[in-house]
Amino acid sequence: MSGALYLEPRVSPRVSSLLGSSGFLHTLADALGSPLGLVLPDQIGENVERFRSVYSKHHLSGRTFLAHKANRSSALLRRLVTTGAGVDVASLGELQHALGCGFAPALIMATGPKDPEFLWLAARTGVTVSLDSAVELDQLAALVRAQRLPRVRVLLRLSGFESAGVKMLTRRSRFGAPIRELDAVLKTVERYGDAVELTGVAYHLDTTSPAEKAVALEGCLVALEECRTRGLAPRAVDIGGGFGVNYLAHATQWEQYTTELANAVLGSRPPLTWGGHGYGLREDGGTLRGTLGLYPAYRPVAGERYLDDLLSRPALAFSGRKLATLLLEHLYDLYAEPGRALLDQCGLTLAKVVETRDTGAGPLWVRLAATADDIGLEEHGVLMDPVLLPRAPGVADHDTGPVAAHLFGSLCLESDLITRRIVFLPNRPAPGDLMAFVNTAAYCMDFHATHAQRQPVARKVAAWQDGDGEWRWCLDEQYWPITPPGGQQ
Repeated sequence: MSGALYLEPRVSPRVSSLLGSSGFLHTLADALGSPLGLVLPDQIGENVERFRSVYSKHHLSGRTFLAHKANRSSALLRRLVTTGAGVDVASLGELQHALGCGFAPALIMATGPKDPEFLWLAARTGVTVSLDSAVELDQLAALVRAQRLPRVRVLLRLSGFESAGVKMLTRRSRFGAPIRELDAVLKTVERYGDAVELTGVAYHLDTTSPAEKAVALEGCLVALEECRTRGLAPRAVDIGGGFGVNYLAHATQWEQYTTELANAVLGSRPPLTWGGHGYGLREDGGTLRGTLGLYPAYRPVAGERYLDDLLSRPALAFSGRKLATLLLEHLYDLYAEPGRALLDQCGLTLAKVVETRDTGAGPLWVRLAATADDIGLEEHGVLMDPVLLPRAPGVADHDTGPVAAHLFGSLCLESDLITRRIVFLPNRPAPGDLMAFVNTAAYCMDFHATHAQRQPVARKVAAWQDGDGEWRWCLDEQYWPITPPGGQQ
């Protein structure tokens, strides 16, 4: 069809090999149901190495910590243990899971708001605690003193940084103590010297802007200097996550789609979405208003490349020298907490086609055996085409050429749209076919999954290639990074 607007996903060689094993994937979906999540533990090992290469390039020491909240998988966490990377946990359950998957306390960072039970287990096991406020510091110190525990390693999470040159504020965050209150917080740390050991400072910013993150890192370096002048001995700075993922294969497709979406909102072309949804854009008297509320799905500078760019930026408060140089000269460890970036290409979600319905001149209606919560791409503003896996490849009925389709979920809700946009598929799907939504391991796989209408939440399996290149699998909870009986892994 003319005017098809594709958003082809970027696919790693490992994922491409898996998609090429269509019979294997259909067998899994037939046995375990739809939707079905697949995770690729070996991919996370490669991703850790990519981040580690940036540390090596800048001669820095430190560690990456996977943000556990991005995926509940045990297989991914158990494989991560073998890489030497750490894990960032933000709840009691995540801490218990990390310990059970084999992480030593020295490789666990406890972040986020903390209830008493979370703090208790963190202090008892000796993990590092990233303190979000003075209140948490009071609670932790009281707990350590009352139970006569060894001193707990802590980082101070800070916020509200300002640049030293052209006026720039990092955006307001509800996480961390304002930098202007540093003196008061450090006095509290000194008062609790018998209960806590200050090992560094941290920040957490919900932004994709490298300029804002550079301001925050520079502010942390200034804060570390203040700590040292007071006789404290911090040795690390934690820059959080937000390094991003490049989801799409082609920049031109992303540029063309967003341009045509704006034209559709203005009414100069047919709608591209269900109900004329504008993803934050609206028409006002012939003028385009609003802000596009989508993740920048084509991001050539993402993941470890984003980290490299950040470390290469100048610090105005330190005569414009590179941030990486300052970290190295002071022998500071660099901690990073990627979630999305460490899980790049680490999984996909399968959904079976249940029904296709012609609607006359409009797009084809396609109902999947899944809900929008099972495939949370829309929830995170990620626009990306699924990969169609016919049950019977090569059958003539599938060689229809491109079709436009609305993808609906299985709930009896008008809002259960797998994607609000019209999806352009290379061929017409048929009941029994599978749609593979790639790169869903980070947040999009099970972050929003529910048991609404007693619909089953997607089961999860781990898949890997054996020495002969054949794909093997097991249930997620059954995966351990050791050679199983029979030497299949």
